[in-house]
Amino acid sequence: MPLHHFIFSFLTLAFCPTSSVAAAASKEQTLNTQDAEFFNPKLPPRTLSSSKRFEGSSNLVDLRYHMGPVLSSSPINIYLIWYGRWSLSQKLLIKDFITSISPSATPSPSPSVSEWWKTVSLYTDQTGANVSRTLVVAREHSDARYSHGYHLTRLSVQQVIATAVKAAPFPVDHRNGIYLILTSHDVTVQDFCRAVCGFHYFTFPSMVGYTMPYAWIGNSGKQCPEVCAYPFAVPGYMGGGGPRALLPPNGDVGLDGMISVIAHELAELTTNPLVNAWYAGEDPTAPTEIGDLCEGLYGTGGGGGYIGQVIRDRKGRTYNMNGNKGRKFLVQWIWSPALKACAGPNALD
Repeated sequence: MPLHHFIFSFLTLAFCPTSSVAAAASKEQTLNTQDAEFFNPKLPPRTLSSSKRFEGSSNLVDLRYHMGPVLSSSPINIYLIWYGRWSLSQKLLIKDFITSISPSATPSPSPSVSEWWKTVSLYTDQTGANVSRTLVVAREHSDARYSHGYHLTRLSVQQVIATAVKAAPFPVDHRNGIYLILTSHDVTVQDFCRAVCGFHYFTFPSMVGYTMPYAWIGNSGKQCPEVCAYPFAVPGYMGGGGPRALLPPNGDVGLDGMISVIAHELAELTTNPLVNAWYAGEDPTAPTEIGDLCEGLYGTGGGGGYIGQVIRDRKGRTYNMNGNKGRKFLVQWIWSPALKACAGPNALD
């Protein structure tokens, strides 16, 4: 959902980075390990800064279940739509993150993406069924010809889905499916960078022919990395002074920034696919969801300009989770219904 107080012409759930409101640590903290070190960097505030997050304040968070479905059928099928021009290496990075979510016979070292998703799987529906722990990339569709142009509106994003379904690469998957639209760095999208970095909702039958949950995330690398790829880019007004941006774990500011937004949207889409399941607040047009509550927090001790204890490897690259094929990612924490607090697998307490 929007992490800022925006109400759009139709319901939509969106993500964009904002500042934390938790108490700040008194100084940068480090903990040396054999191959890397834990550290808690203080960074300049984000460009967009009206946060709904109440990290660590369970008495202020009224996250409730509203009797709607969660995505409990296994596996959850991800239908990827690559809109615009994407390189093979970019596609592989994003797919490696998605496949890292599911349990594996050869699990990634802890802290891992799969361990992070365990918190998402704690959410249940009214029958007691948990969100599935298994996500798979079921099919892919490349729209390298920009069939709906270089600028998309919120409605034309749904038309992109309709094109993919009608072109027959995708089935209509009401029960298990998530349609994930990813736009390349040269595609502008309504409210992108100004108000959102991604959003999720469900398709309108009048637009697509069916009601199906979907999410959109854009590559901000060329348009607004300081907004949507933070903390791998910092606001330009910092100039040469103040804290520097962190080095991305996979060497691509835009893509590494997208990973955390994709994680945010997948967590919220699976726990609130029809905007009537898990969220805080009384207004379903502007709900606060499990990612919103922990936005900007990546480790223990986050808040007040600190992102929390994360890991820095020998090359200076920053991450907090391990994935498949030796990949490393920096992914925001999410709200745990068990702890009634933000949680992540790299927690130090």
